Amino acid sequence: MLQKYKIDLFSDTNSELSSGMRAYMMEAEVGNEVAGEDPTVNRLLDRVCDLLGKEAAVFMPSGTMCNGVAFRVLCQRPGDTIILDKTAHPLHKASGLISGLVQSVPYLVDGKRGVFTTEQIQPIIEKPFGYNISQPRVVSIEQITNLGGGAIWPLNTIQDVCSFAHKNGLKTHMDGARLFGAVVETGIPAATYARSFDSVWIDFCKGLGAPMGAVLAGSKEFIEEAWYYKFQQGGGLHKAGILAAACLYGLDNNLPRLKEAHETTQELAKLLNNIPGIILDPQVVEANIILLKVEQSKSTAFFLEKELKKRSIRTLAVDTNTLRMIGHMSITKENIQTVYEAVSDILENSQNV
Repeated sequence: MLQKYKIDLFSDTNSELSSGMRAYMMEAEVGNEVAGEDPTVNRLLDRVCDLLGKEAAVFMPSGTMCNGVAFRVLCQRPGDTIILDKTAHPLHKASGLISGLVQSVPYLVDGKRGVFTTEQIQPIIEKPFGYNISQPRVVSIEQITNLGGGAIWPLNTIQDVCSFAHKNGLKTHMDGARLFGAVVETGIPAATYARSFDSVWIDFCKGLGAPMGAVLAGSKEFIEEAWYYKFQQGGGLHKAGILAAACLYGLDNNLPRLKEAHETTQELAKLLNNIPGIILDPQVVEANIILLKVEQSKSTAFFLEKELKKRSIRTLAVDTNTLRMIGHMSITKENIQTVYEAVSDILENSQNV
């Protein structure tokens, strides 16, 4: 039997489905999504196009599929180069998607917490042409960063990077899994962030509480071609309105709660910063992702993850010294006090062994 944790900080995809969302899904009007005849899906696509300022959009089961489809549309041929940060999600959590499915070459940028600059990508973009050299075709960013530690890309950095890419004939793509996290923290509209990109997608199971669902948006021409790869990857979704309804419910009811989830996470970061052996700057917790360093002679992030699980608290050890926690709507102020006390107790006891 799978274990259900009392406090789940593994991911914001693990928030509880509300009774209101479940009821809304049950009442959804559905149709043939493949033929463009599902009214609830179409309503969601129109809503997302308005939010992102894009001409067209397509509904998909996941953000991973959105990334794969977008990269395949934007790259011109196998072997093209996709430029992205070394911590990017498609590199580490998508089963080798870039090389295995898209058949492209990743060029890794050593950004700061997942954010890179025009100066860092200039060498690869301006390198001399050669028939035997992979050509850069796409610049991809992640807003907000995940394994980079929850950093929010500054708007001027986005604009500079995308402008430079476009001037040199490259396409731009935003992995917007947690784009709304940046929106609620900065007050900058999603459409303003999305304006510089040829393609962008948003996720509804991260932060907005839907069971699944993502929407990829871009120009009409881009989306027409995206449909081809969507089918090729098995993404035809008959009667998908029941899922789109959850996404719409998330926009209307859970998006307003996102700021509260961020504040709870940031309060947890402040508490954890007081524990000896934990290295964490609360100032860098800009939204709902905490990456903390465990620096004790007798403890590692893997040890801490294991001990927390014994107390029904789920986290993720990214490497030997780094533990990730992601807050969401289901995490309460009482929960963060429990987590703080558990971490403090585990590390203190480990030093006394």
